[in-house]
Amino acid sequence: MQEIELPVRLAGRLIVLDPGRRILLFRYDDRSSKSWHWATPGGGADPGEDHYAAACRELTEETGWADVPVRPGTVFERWVILDFGGRAVRQHERYFLARVPVDQRPLGDVAAMHRSDGIRAARWWTAAELDTTDEAVFPERLADRIREISPDS
Repeated sequence: MQEIELPVRLAGRLIVLDPGRRILLFRYDDRSSKSWHWATPGGGADPGEDHYAAACRELTEETGWADVPVRPGTVFERWVILDFGGRAVRQHERYFLARVPVDQRPLGDVAAMHRSDGIRAARWWTAAELDTTDEAVFPERLADRIREISPDS
């Protein structure tokens, strides 16, 4: 049996923490599978972008914040196979850290963008809430990853 090579998609994603060590997650509705999940801000790289540039652009697009610096340097990465645009791809995700100066900072004017991308809600989560939720959250072990990045959480 011949193995089919899947196309690779680069993605920059973000661990956005507030001063209370809460992480910002978005709830995505997947219409094709009739399911939903929570995930960090971020997305695929545009042509010519690397993971970091994609993460910086996506943070502004998805939150409306143009003033939040993204720390250079990957805090972790993963490969995942997913459906994108009706086809399976191998997505190489690199995660970067961004910190906002205000607890549970409200999003800017991004409602139209969220509707078009299938984002139905935004929420700030504590690591303890992530530990106990029955809801689908990606990436896996997110609470542990937050503790590794920010050990006092």
